[in-house]
Formats: sequence, C-alpha cells, structure tokens
Amino acid sequence: MTTLASSSKVRLAGKMAASLVVPSIPVLFWWKTSVDDRRERAEEVRTKIRIPNVQTIDDLIVEKCKPGDVLLFDRRCHKCAAGPMAALSCLVARGLLCGEDKGGIRSVEVGSFDHCGVVVPGDTENKAQAADPSNLLLLETTASDGVVARPLLTRLEMSQSRSVLLLPLSSPGERRNDEDYEPSDKTVRLQQRLVRNLTAFRCKWVEESEKQNYAGGHSTLGIFGALGYTMNLHRTSPAPVSPSAWLVLSALQEAGAAENISGRTSLETRVEDFLRDHRFNEKDTVHLRPGWKFLTPVIVRETARS
Repeated sequence: MTTLASSSKVRLAGKMAASLVVPSIPVLFWWKTSVDDRRERAEEVRTKIRIPNVQTIDDLIVEKCKPGDVLLFDRRCHKCAAGPMAALSCLVARGLLCGEDKGGIRSVEVGSFDHCGVVVPGDTENKAQAADPSNLLLLETTASDGVVARPLLTRLEMSQSRSVLLLPLSSPGERRNDEDYEPSDKTVRLQQRLVRNLTAFRCKWVEESEKQNYAGGHSTLGIFGALGYTMNLHRTSPAPVSPSAWLVLSALQEAGAAENISGRTSLETRVEDFLRDHRFNEKDTVHLRPGWKFLTPVIVRETARS
C-alpha cells in the first residue's frame, strides 16, 4: 500500500510539473527571441556608420527637439525584452487605457500610445550647452532600468515601436516654427528655468529609482494602475494609472509648464491624454499653464501596424 501511495504521489507531482513546464516553453522561447533581437538592434546602432555632414531622419528630429518636448510610443508588446511581466503590462495598458473610446477626440487618429518620455538636458560643464541637441536625453520609466535618462538619438534609433510621435512644447510668446524669430528676455528666462528644473527633476528621480529599486515593481505597478482605472478605483488609489505618463507630467509640473489642478493630476493621467487639447476637453487631457502649449504632433516614425 505504501508503494502504491508513493507512486501515485510521484505521478501527481509529474503531472503538476508538466502542467507548469509545458506552457512556459513558448514563453521562454519568445523571451529569448526578444532578448536576442534587442541585442542585435543595440549592436546595429553601436556599429552604425556615421557619414560626416549626412543626417538621418532621426538626426534631423533630434535637432528640432528641446527640453520639455514629449515623445509618445505606440509599442510592439512582443518586443518587450525586459521579460514576460513587462510584455503583459504593455498589453494590459494598450487594452485598457488606449483608444478613442477611452476619452475625447485626439489630435491624431491612428495609433495606440501606451508609453511616453520627456526630453531633458544632460550633464554639461557649460550651462549654455545644456539644451544643445547633442546633449539631450529622454527621461522615462522602464521595466529593465527603472527611471532612466538615455541619449535621445540612441533611444530613437533603438526604438522598435510601430509609431513615435513628438509633441513640441512651446513657452509663452515663443514661435518655434519661425526661423527668423528672436526670443524676448522673458522667454529666455522661462526657458532657462525650464532647463534648470528639468535637470534637477532628472537627477532626483534617477537617483530615487536606484534607491527604491523601481525597476522591480514597474510592470506590476503598470498592471494595477490600468486595472484600477478600468474599475474606477484610480481616484483613490495611491498608484499611478500610467507610470510613464505620471513621470512625464510630474516633470512638466516641476518645470512650471503644466498645472497640478487636483494634487492627483499626474497620478490619474494616461499617455493618450497628452493628445487631447485642454481647450476643447475638460477631462482626459493635460492642462498646461497659461501661455504654454503643445504644437502640432510630429510623426517621428510610422511603420506597419503589425
């Protein structure tokens, strides 16, 4: 009887192990493929031949960027090499937070934008070069590195998103599309303050992310945030609806460009809220301070919808 009981337990344990191992095989295969693909992409960018005086589209876009600009990403979730939880968080955010039925009319019709980042100055000894295009970084939340600031050009070249949109931020009185425009002293002071505040914000949150090991909880935070929004619990939840939108809007608020109407504004903001003009939408939009505005979105990259 003891032998029969032992063999029965062994068979049961074998079945339980098989039920766990067999479904995990395709997941592990996908993950390895994603990691290998990311490494190949990184190597391709690292070894890219740079021809002097010849600019790519990404080079031209970076030249037009300034601190405070926002980039939106319509990601391919199956390309998330940070792990299965990162891919699941991406899928949940796209399914629950994106689309025309999730708010007012957007400034672009195509795309499901589930991730965003804000352009910030990098470190430089010469303060006059803080906003130089070659010195710009993209500050964002990630499942692999937490809150991180990467060189803007490299970040664009590494991206495998379906679409990438640039939202140029314009300060009061600024005319960014006028090549003959000379900013007033007041505009220059506003922009200098923006650069200082964004630099301080970047340093603060990159350091805080490392201390708190934010990367370990990023995906879980994103999933709970999206589920809380769907169940209408986001107005009392301490977690942000979208971690990336929370970081970007918090940066703009700290820089003095965006309003913090309720004290929970950044926690309740979604990525696609940046695409809705607050002049025509009372809710589901990002409210900038008087005089500040996002200009017409610029398509940085538009690829097949697969």
